Amino acid sequence: MNRPARAALTVSVAALALFTVGAVFGLREQAQPGPRATMVTRVDQRAQTIERAQQRLRTLPGDYRTWAELGLAYVEQARVTADPSRYPLAETALRRSLAVRDNPDAHTGLGALANARHDFGAARTSAQRALKTNPFDAYAYGVLADAETQLGHPQAATDAVQHMFDLRPGLAAYARGSYDLEQRGRLTEADDLMRRAVAAATDPADRAFCHHQLGDLAWFRGDLTAATAEYTAGLAADPSYQPLLRGRARIAATTGHLEAAIADAATVAARTPTPDTLLEYAEYLRLAGRSADPQLTLAEAAHKIFEANGGRDDLTAAQLALARGDTSKAVIAAQSEWKRRPFAEVADVLARSLHRAGRDDEALPYARKAVALSPNNAAYTFHQAQIALALGDRPAARTLLTRTRDLNPYFSPTDGPTAAGALTELEAQP
Repeated sequence: MNRPARAALTVSVAALALFTVGAVFGLREQAQPGPRATMVTRVDQRAQTIERAQQRLRTLPGDYRTWAELGLAYVEQARVTADPSRYPLAETALRRSLAVRDNPDAHTGLGALANARHDFGAARTSAQRALKTNPFDAYAYGVLADAETQLGHPQAATDAVQHMFDLRPGLAAYARGSYDLEQRGRLTEADDLMRRAVAAATDPADRAFCHHQLGDLAWFRGDLTAATAEYTAGLAADPSYQPLLRGRARIAATTGHLEAAIADAATVAARTPTPDTLLEYAEYLRLAGRSADPQLTLAEAAHKIFEANGGRDDLTAAQLALARGDTSKAVIAAQSEWKRRPFAEVADVLARSLHRAGRDDEALPYARKAVALSPNNAAYTFHQAQIALALGDRPAARTLLTRTRDLNPYFSPTDGPTAAGALTELEAQP
């Protein structure tokens, strides 16, 4: 349940000026349902877009633009419904578009699809092909930024975000710019950028998204009051925006309100049964002393469905194995993922897997990598402290646990109390 991490990096003065100030025009990327809309309404609207495209293509099968539009609509439908069975349909439509005519929209769509499938190398290649033909495509730069981030190329990701700001300073650019600042430890400026975004947003769904980002930033720095206020404001703007419920559940679990956390997590998992939502639900059930096995079984099934539709996600495979206590499988899966993408979260999961397998000498370098790539992440710092304790390095463990407390004592409803107890014990000893 960590916020995703990206490497600390340096950007130009011009880039910082855009990231911290940003234009307030052009925020809206596309129309979204209003505050009374439900998830069903959003799914229906996407289905209507798909139906219109299909009708046009029955009449004009050589319309490559509509084939590309249809492919992108399937990618979006998969995201909204958490249904990866849309991925093959998206790929068929996008490749049909390219078969009619080589065009940047189809390449960008294939990049977005590859990112959704976690094939970040292919996503980068597709985005680069799109930009070679159309270097003014802000959306393609967004696809490229996401891919470069996951591939462990922070400067390339920042450059892509900079191009997004130059071309279209909209909501997508605001979010990526804020995330860049966050990962470099500039949380105040990251917060400021999202506040400018929410001030410019006129659509309820956009406002809900911005409040969610602000809530996560507040939680990341340990400010539960501010985080709660942002999640509440987001739900007031758009009650159907489920990430807000995940944030609210996290705070409820951290503050001991497990029944409220379980209720919100159950709602999210029922509507979007992805491995991560189901794993969160399982964690809260365990904290409440209930069986989490059914949720873990569902999470494993969701992961298999994702892979059956062209996805690749050994990181989730490692997390599922850790939840089951299968440390050998977790290590193998995490090592496989690390070879594909040297990303901070992957380093952290690999370190945890090796630690749980009793291989702390091997775990320590990866724990250090995770902290170096995301130095403000309290969870990563705590995991390094656990490894230091296992290796008998109590001074290092004490320093790391103090750092964890200072960053965010509420980083996890499970590990937060453990970290606090370990630090108290170390401080009590000479």
